[in-house]
This record gives sequence, C-alpha cells and structure tokens, in this order.
Amino acid sequence: MSDTTLAEKSKVHTVTNPKTDLAAIDKLITARVGLLLKAPFFGNLATRLKLTNADAWCGTAATEGRHFFYNSEFINRLSLKECEFLFGHEVLHVVYDHMGRRGEREPRLWNIADDYCVNADLIQYRIGEKINKVPVLYNSKYEGMSAEEVYDDLYKNADKIDIGKLSDMLLDEHMDGDGEGDDDGEGEGDGKKEGNGRPRLTAEEKKAIRDEVKEAVLAAAQAAGAGNVPGNVQRMIGSLTAPQIGWRELLQQQIQSTIKSDFTFARPSRRGWHMDAILPGLRPEETIDVCVAIDTSGSISDDDLRDFLSEVKGIMDSYQDYRIKVLTWDTEVYNPQDFTADNNTDISEYAPGGGGGTDPHCVWEWLKENDVQPKKLIMFTDYQFFGWSPEQVQDYCDTVWIIKDNASAEPEFGIWAHYDESNKD
Repeated sequence: MSDTTLAEKSKVHTVTNPKTDLAAIDKLITARVGLLLKAPFFGNLATRLKLTNADAWCGTAATEGRHFFYNSEFINRLSLKECEFLFGHEVLHVVYDHMGRRGEREPRLWNIADDYCVNADLIQYRIGEKINKVPVLYNSKYEGMSAEEVYDDLYKNADKIDIGKLSDMLLDEHMDGDGEGDDDGEGEGDGKKEGNGRPRLTAEEKKAIRDEVKEAVLAAAQAAGAGNVPGNVQRMIGSLTAPQIGWRELLQQQIQSTIKSDFTFARPSRRGWHMDAILPGLRPEETIDVCVAIDTSGSISDDDLRDFLSEVKGIMDSYQDYRIKVLTWDTEVYNPQDFTADNNTDISEYAPGGGGGTDPHCVWEWLKENDVQPKKLIMFTDYQFFGWSPEQVQDYCDTVWIIKDNASAEPEFGIWAHYDESNKD
C-alpha cells in the first residue's frame, strides 16, 4: 500500500491475509499495553474496544465506540508509538462524542475539525508519536479548542482553504454516517452491516453506545488516578458528570481514585483474557491523600461552613487511613492543618479563618509556595468569583469543585457538581 490519501486507500477493498492480520493484532495489543502503562486513561478506554479487522472497507482505522476497526496492512506499516497515537485518536473521537455533536454542520468540514481537535490534544499531551506514514491534520493554534470552535474557525476561512485536500488528510474513517460508505450522515441505519462488513447503526444503537461510553470515560478517569487525565478531557468529564451523578457520589469517586496509583503484572487484569494477552492490573495504595480548601469569604454563611466541615468529617469516617490537608480561604489562606488517621485530630475543633473578599488564586499560590501538590484538590465554594483567571492555575493539580447556592456555575477546568441540600445525609 503506497503513501496515498485516506480517500484513495478507502476505495481499495483487500482480502485479509491471516499472517498479516496476526502481526497487526500483536502490534495493536502491545501498543495498548504501552498506553496502559504510560497513559492509563487512554489505555483503559482503548482496551475496552474490541479489535476487529476491517480490511474490506477501511483504509486505516475507525470506531463506533465498541470496536476498533483496523486495516491490517496499514497497522503493520506503523511503529508501536504511532499505533499508540492511532488508539488515542480513536479514543478521543469517542470521548468527545464527535459522532453525536455534528448537528446541522457541513459534514466534511466537521470531520476535518474533529481531526484537528483530536490530533492537537494527542500531540500536546504526548500520546504516542504523530503518524507520518500518511499526512494528518494538525495546527498548534487549535490546541485546547473544542471541535465546535475549530469548525467555526474553518468555516470563517472556508474561502481560503481547500476542503477536498483537507478531507483527504483525515486519519481515519469517521463513522458519523450510517454505513453508506460516504460518511454523509443521511438516513437511519438498520443495525446490520453492508456487504463489505461496515456497520450500519440505528438511532437506538447510537444512543446505547453513547451511554456506555459516558460510563466508561468516568471509570477510566477513576482508574487512571490523579494527574493522568489530560485537562481537555477533564473538562469534558465535568460536562458529562454534572448532569449524571450527584455531588456526594462524585466526591466519593474522585477521592477513591487517589488510592489507585500504579500498574503491576503481579495482579494481571482480566480484561486481556479474551484476547490471549496478559495486561497489568492496578496496585492500590492504602491511604487517601487530598487537600480540602473551604471558601470562607463573606458570601459563605455559618450554616454553609458547618455543612462543608461535616463533609470533611464524612470523608474521614469513610476511610481507615487518610491524609487530608484542610485549609480555609478568602483572599488568603488560613489555618492549614493536616489530619491523619494517626493523629486522630477532631475536625470539629478546627478553627476556620476568613470572612472577607474572594480570590481563589490564593489557594494555588499557597500550594506552590509550600511545595504542596495534592492528588486531588477539593474546593468547597459558592463559586462567586470576580477577576478570576483560571488559566493561571488549572494545570497545577486535579481539582474537584463542590458548588453551593450557585446553580449556574460551571468551572472552566476540573470536575464539578452542585451541592444538593436534599442529599446531605
């Protein structure tokens, strides 16, 4: 197969060579193990995709959220690092629900925007190595942008770009259509396959896959642990999480994720059994390690403060071993104190400070000055900020926001939920 465009390669239906396919499968399995070890969020999501040969209709790779469709000859031309990049590419299409977000946008331009968005993220977060066997869409100016933002920029400059040429640079087959072979997205699938094996999805199947993916993304983020989920993905998880689960469940889930720290072959994962591979399992730590920062600015009432402190006590009561750094803040940090299972200090004796204005930057400034980088920073607040510059602090550590009395608040980074009075007990 020559280094031609995706459009040209996709027109070539090949007959699968068993030896070629086995070599491709071996390479893909090895690449997934590499992702599990080096980028566990991506590795966990890649592992749940069933490897499926698609030589008959696919020139490179594709996914609908359940399968990783691949062209065996193309895979065998890639290095292991490039295969990791390819897995990351398919995973992010699924995480970002690019199949379901197109709406009435022009299909080809939307697919181009998707690839620009995904490839920029993978390069920014060093997932594998950018594929050079075929040209791929990349522009550093799209780093951190959503597909909608990239689409709007492309649409604005449509008279200056060659859409046909850019479409030929798509890395994979975009399955936002229904199996008609041209990705036009028109009509409804029948849940069957075309003669060449390309799936046709019904509306019900698409919805079921989206629901499965949402659960898988949350589980992968939890299994990956603190610091292993890229910032853009964290923001997407935040948007998935807010309407799906309550604040207490979110808080418990995020704290639990801090005690899953590393992978080991001493406890192999069962996920690899179906594909004759031994994948590493998680080696849990025994101690949760978080920092709780409680907003004590003038907009926070005594009742609010009591509620926040009671939640900290609830965290302590839920675990036999813990390290929890508690601090309060308004425009500066007050009374940082360490609570551990060993010192057995009663949180009810904690003396909060504050009561003035609001400047959340002071929390991160204090953490940096004191060389504290928690696995999770839990911010209890009403999120009533003025002059807030999230870009200054968002990359320092994983942040969980529990927001009280401000239903419209949506933090610019991290994961969040709104404090529900009816779900306190």
